[in-house]
Amino acid sequence: MRNAVIIKSFQNGISVYLDPMLSFEELLNEIAFKFKESNHFFKDAKMAVSLEGRHLSEEEERYVLDTIITNSDLHIVCLVGKDEETNQNYLRALQQLEYRNSNQENDGHFYRGTLKNGQILETESSIVVLGDVYPGSAIISTKDIVILGGLFGKAYAGGSGNEGHFVVALEMSPEKLKIGDFKYKNNDKQIRWPIKSKIQPKIAYVKNNRVVMESITKELLSDLTL
Repeated sequence: MRNAVIIKSFQNGISVYLDPMLSFEELLNEIAFKFKESNHFFKDAKMAVSLEGRHLSEEEERYVLDTIITNSDLHIVCLVGKDEETNQNYLRALQQLEYRNSNQENDGHFYRGTLKNGQILETESSIVVLGDVYPGSAIISTKDIVILGGLFGKAYAGGSGNEGHFVVALEMSPEKLKIGDFKYKNNDKQIRWPIKSKIQPKIAYVKNNRVVMESITKELLSDLTL
């Protein structure tokens, strides 16, 4: 059933139609076949991905994305949904971050997976995480951190006192967050396992000698000097 997965392009990304009638195991096999067959079109391209045609749980989405990554050279920068304003804001953010990094040394890392309680991921490069950072886990980078999932644990960016870096996440509710020598202070009551609602991508960065956290908007990207 080779029409069970249909790939179409749109600006800055691809939409992937998934047959709603197949079993999930069969669907993953079809995705693997389709992306292996189409891999020559991607050639290390960085794209957003939209999954359409059937309802997927968050766990199923992760399996689909992992299958795409495993069977192609495509670099997925984010998973987009039906909220076009949020999608475009997040894409603009990633484009700006990519442009910024392209003018520096190209040494970013990509990590696929979820960090669970007790796990620590540490790198001297900028890092993109496809997954969540759960409570009790930590991600540490001397440069920038982009999390294509939820940040519910600890994040430390800009090691060695470098405050000119940032942390971006689709959902931002960290136990602790530090950029350079500045710690984020949240006056809101923390919820260990927050109820998921509408995705609000956010960026944390240093402004006026303190860490601020803001929703990603076109205006913010225009005014932000990182």
